[in-house]
Amino acid sequence: MSEKLVQIKNLVTSIGARERKTHIVNNISFDIKRGETFVLLGESGSGKSITALSIMRLLPTAIKITSGEVLLGNKNLFKLPENKMRKIRGANIGMIFQEPQTSLNPVLTAGQQISETLNQHKNLTKNECITRCVELLTAVGIPEPARRINEYPHQFSGGMKQRIMIAIALAGDPDLLIADEPTTALDVTIQLQILGLLKNLQKKLNMAILFISHDLGVVKNLADYVYIMKDGNIIEHNSKVNIFNYPKEKYTKELIDTKNLERKKVID
Repeated sequence: MSEKLVQIKNLVTSIGARERKTHIVNNISFDIKRGETFVLLGESGSGKSITALSIMRLLPTAIKITSGEVLLGNKNLFKLPENKMRKIRGANIGMIFQEPQTSLNPVLTAGQQISETLNQHKNLTKNECITRCVELLTAVGIPEPARRINEYPHQFSGGMKQRIMIAIALAGDPDLLIADEPTTALDVTIQLQILGLLKNLQKKLNMAILFISHDLGVVKNLADYVYIMKDGNIIEHNSKVNIFNYPKEKYTKELIDTKNLERKKVID
């Protein structure tokens, strides 16, 4: 049986205060196991990204964690002081954000941005850091990595920028990789390349992946288990096979039917 890597218990994340408080994430629980891909699936605004940001404790100022626990081993991440949480981010849990165009710093080279994570979590010499940057760019499929570590984000295509984001997320050798809609802005061919890359890296490193998406095609390609989110609630969960072949909830059936209709229109 796979090891429970992260346990989310009764998570509530809210905006507003007192009687005006609105739950964006409403009392959700799930476990993420080592080596598996766990997908949160739902429409925009369903609470998927806020769930991920809650786990990382990277929420916007106006949004607060109201109650619940996130357990990494025997550590409750919500009770750690910020200096210890910073050590968790990147080292134990890496995150790929939605938009590489805005997530990457335009005035730092690819190597400098990967090095920021390495310097925070690894005790490497300057030469060891350069070597590791080259290894990471090689691992994510960027050609001529020794040269390209010295290039800036504007010198890379959208797909290559996303690969740099993956390299940054992997730099601390995390046990859990959170991927928040990492292929949304990419064309279908590049999407498939990125998904294939993530699957290969997961197999090699035995990582768990928490993948956030609204795209059923992506989910079919990647998921082991799927949790359906709607209005901050998890309304259904099951293995990928059962979700797609035997959905129970009307909302889940509608998601699948809508995707199938879109695919039929493209074929027609």
